[in-house]
Amino acid sequence: MSQKEIVLSGIRATGNLHLGNYFGALSKFVRMQDDYDSMFFIADLHALTTSTDPDKLHANVKNIIAEYLAAGIDPEKATIFVQSDVPEISEMYLLLNMHVGIGELMRTASFKDKARKQLGIKSDRDDIENEIIGNDSNKRVSAGLLTYPTLMAVDILIQKANKVPVGKDQEQHLELTRRFARRFNSFYGVDLFPEPQNFDFGGAPVKVPGLDGSGKMGKSEGNCLYLIDDEKTLRKKVMRAVTDEGPKEPNQPVSQPVENLFTLLELTSAPEIVTQYRNAYADCSIRYGDLKKQLAEDILKITLPIRERILDLQGDEATIARIVKQGAEKARERAAKTLAEVRHIMGIRRFV
Repeated sequence: MSQKEIVLSGIRATGNLHLGNYFGALSKFVRMQDDYDSMFFIADLHALTTSTDPDKLHANVKNIIAEYLAAGIDPEKATIFVQSDVPEISEMYLLLNMHVGIGELMRTASFKDKARKQLGIKSDRDDIENEIIGNDSNKRVSAGLLTYPTLMAVDILIQKANKVPVGKDQEQHLELTRRFARRFNSFYGVDLFPEPQNFDFGGAPVKVPGLDGSGKMGKSEGNCLYLIDDEKTLRKKVMRAVTDEGPKEPNQPVSQPVENLFTLLELTSAPEIVTQYRNAYADCSIRYGDLKKQLAEDILKITLPIRERILDLQGDEATIARIVKQGAEKARERAAKTLAEVRHIMGIRRFV
């Protein structure tokens, strides 16, 4: 068994991966797989909270596996698996829920936000719990959405992961995971679960902006550049990116939409190119059309080779099947051991 620290990360099977996923996570995963016992999974069970099309869900799982591999994750160095291929997760999810309070789950920010969207509630009131319980419409919030943090905690604890790379929107869930681990250990007087920490990649966190002039790149915002985008589609998206009327005087502050484009340029282009366009903005000579053409060109140098590998892998189901079977075996070995310990500790023991 490896003595390396266990690092685990999963992504919901809700659509293709985009440039934000690549710079924020995938490119870093590729670097970490040599130094850590790395486990990367596709969270199809989590996706059930919002995805209702079975065929689309299965296709999304396949696509993300292909995108993981195309981005450089090596199945000989890291464990790549599908969440539902590890049935021990589902059983431990039930067992851990016996130690999780409804109130603490209903107070999580992500649950409130997603519940509002599902119910069509525009209010920001903190007492949304009353609106959910008292709602008499045909719309509903699933118990799966409510217990999402428990399932996320099980993903982590069943592998006894030491570190989990999460973004700001998932920090509360990771803190709940630590709380659940402490609670279980304390309640039964054991030292079973380590308390996982957020993985620190070093340096400032990467926030990849979208093309709509505000916020980060995200699937639900519709402002993405996908790794699977063809050349024509990607150029068209970049050329339509939001800007402003242009600088009116030298050295004026850069507006947020234009700063977003500079951020993308800094991620994908040579330093001298970034300097050239920042100087052009500062002296009011910048032409946004030229900036966007340069940006599209430099992004394509990164994404087109990945896209080519994705398409090859999507057509090779035998390879994908072999890799996820291999990954499931590795993930289940550790998960089965942890689940057996949990069952014994909780008093669920067979008569022999």
